[in-house]
Amino acid sequence: MRGLTGAGPERARGSSQAVIAVGAALAAIALFVAACGTGGTGTRDEGPAHASAVAGAVASPTPSPSHTYRRVDAVSLIKQDPEVSTTVKRGLKPCSGDDYPVDVTYGDLTHGSVNDVLVNVMTCGDYVGVGTYVYRDVGGSYKNVFKAEDSPVVAEIDGTELTVTKQVYDSDDAVSNPSRETVIKYGWKAGRFTELNSHDTYYSQAGGDAAAAPDN
Repeated sequence: MRGLTGAGPERARGSSQAVIAVGAALAAIALFVAACGTGGTGTRDEGPAHASAVAGAVASPTPSPSHTYRRVDAVSLIKQDPEVSTTVKRGLKPCSGDDYPVDVTYGDLTHGSVNDVLVNVMTCGDYVGVGTYVYRDVGGSYKNVFKAEDSPVVAEIDGTELTVTKQVYDSDDAVSNPSRETVIKYGWKAGRFTELNSHDTYYSQAGGDAAAAPDN
């Protein structure tokens, strides 16, 4: 540009140095202000920022407890559990080789430091649920804190809640045609599972559509 080159090399060099010095000073001030605003730590050391921190609120310095995953031998857990009925234990045999009809799910149901274990026990072939159990870590060993053995029954972890589904038969119902399905949701409160809500779905014996009953 003609306006700058006409000033001569010494004057241009002096102007550039002044601009650089001012820019460096402003950058240092900006970094100092940012460090004061964040407490000097930047992102939280204990994990991802919560929604309150993102919105600008002051987050609690106490980290939330981390949940530890510890894999278990579900078959041994069931067979050694005195809370499991003799009928379920007797029927728990491998379908082929070492393949036992059990489903195992790990998750946070009781808000402990170690993930809880949900075990569904089924029959071979048709995989009908005969029992569902939740185990909680207590002092390094697992304790049975929930069971349902009114077959057919199956459970799943829904967030931090336990959802149990049961097929209900009337006295004259065929095995393939239950009268209704009951779904019960449980939450962990005061050291035990408490029923939160439930609903029933009634099946038409004539093959029509099922009718859902309102939640309790």
